[in-house]
Amino acid sequence: MATSLTKETPGAPSGDTTFFGHPRGLATLFMTEMWERFSYYGMRALLVLYLVSGGADAATGSQGGGLAYTAAAATAIYSVYVAMVYLMALPGGWFGDRVWGARKTVGIASVVIVAGHLCLAIPSSAMFFVGLILVAVGSGLLKANISTMVGQLYKDPKDPRRDGGFTIFYMGINLGAFAAPFLIGILGEKVNWHLGFGLAAVGMALGAIQFMFGSRHLAEESSRVPNPLSAPEKRGIITKVLAAVAVIAVFYLVVAFTDVYRLTLNWALLPITIAGLLIPIAVLVKIKRDKDLSGEEQTKMTAFIYFFVAAAIFWMIYDQGASTLSLFGDTSTERSIFGWEMPNTLFQSLNPGFIMLLAPVFAALWIALARRNREPSTIVKFSLGLLGIGASFFVFLIPMGMADDGTKVTMWWLVLIFLMHTVAELCLSPVGLSLTTKMAPAKYGSQMMGVFFLAVTAGDSVTGLLAIAGVDLNGQGVVALEAASAVVAALAVYMYRNKVQSLMGDVR
Repeated sequence: MATSLTKETPGAPSGDTTFFGHPRGLATLFMTEMWERFSYYGMRALLVLYLVSGGADAATGSQGGGLAYTAAAATAIYSVYVAMVYLMALPGGWFGDRVWGARKTVGIASVVIVAGHLCLAIPSSAMFFVGLILVAVGSGLLKANISTMVGQLYKDPKDPRRDGGFTIFYMGINLGAFAAPFLIGILGEKVNWHLGFGLAAVGMALGAIQFMFGSRHLAEESSRVPNPLSAPEKRGIITKVLAAVAVIAVFYLVVAFTDVYRLTLNWALLPITIAGLLIPIAVLVKIKRDKDLSGEEQTKMTAFIYFFVAAAIFWMIYDQGASTLSLFGDTSTERSIFGWEMPNTLFQSLNPGFIMLLAPVFAALWIALARRNREPSTIVKFSLGLLGIGASFFVFLIPMGMADDGTKVTMWWLVLIFLMHTVAELCLSPVGLSLTTKMAPAKYGSQMMGVFFLAVTAGDSVTGLLAIAGVDLNGQGVVALEAASAVVAALAVYMYRNKVQSLMGDVR
């Protein structure tokens, strides 16, 4: 689900223990991330439902006032949006390292996110898309820098509280994501879409305000720019940015004045989606071809690419929890619980809720198995995650078949599928993060976490391209194909585990 880039950097005082035995600054970062995830996941729970509202693919009797897109167009917009959030983490990290420093970047990002949600709260299709862009940019800026500041709270890299600090921080992520659908989701779905988006703005504003007042507790290093741009570099970058903006502006002006609206939407999404696929490939190729890397680092990068491709398949399916699964839940499930009809947006609370319940269980399980020398290798865990996500979509085919004739199926099918997603995530996501830190070339040590998250961008871009092409992602054939691709990838990872392990060298 919600994970943040963890770039641990020593250099902060660690004697201030006023937040569960941790530096006081951890409370500031915990609350900032909690409110940011609250606003992000609350808005995300509404996004696809709002896009189809008022159109043919909306649930019967649902609230109107949306943009009346088809399910395919809504899925494409959603997929491109999520892809861009993770893609923007790369320039977000660059701004923190070279322009503003981590603290200032997070402060600016918070304001940008608030502005984005306020735009979404305005009943205007044009402002809606402006809002999506602002939230994506702000989330990318924040995501790449806030975890850096968590690491900076602990002066000694061997401080035994460090792992615990990141665990507390991670709980803030899931707490915000869990609460959001209960407040933002229900308000938006049952009362007014734009009130829901407005509440997301209020949540992020609270996070921004407490960050401003609490930032004095952060490490001094968080205000420094580690590698500031030189004057010639600044001039060169400004020139390139202005040239890129001019090219993009000309392209979209030509499209806008020569095409009909429906095709304009596709033309608007298509270049962004293709970029979401090509940029991760370009980044991997650039690192792989770097002559400064040693032979061992080159072979580890080869192994990393295998994991990257498999992870992209995983996220391609996983992120459809708020699109394909959400649309199915809205139109095809019976959600009555003792006479109360559960709002569809509450399905989006299942994953963070299951994470908070099961993460300690999995951590204890791996430790117990390790004591008996029976803990699965990281490669096997990775393949289990892929197998689990693929199996979840094979299970999804059952209620899809039952609902073919318009029959509404029990909501517990989706509860089961979200549970399977969570179990799969706990097998794959922590392993992927760990492998990335272990296999990262020294030259790219601080960047590789962002590179790994480009797998999310790549996976969601594939989904976006399929939707733009008119493929029915809610069809049983496509769901079966996606499920099979994940299972095949899982089997391939497992069958070639010895080869991949040899490429990984001393990494286990």
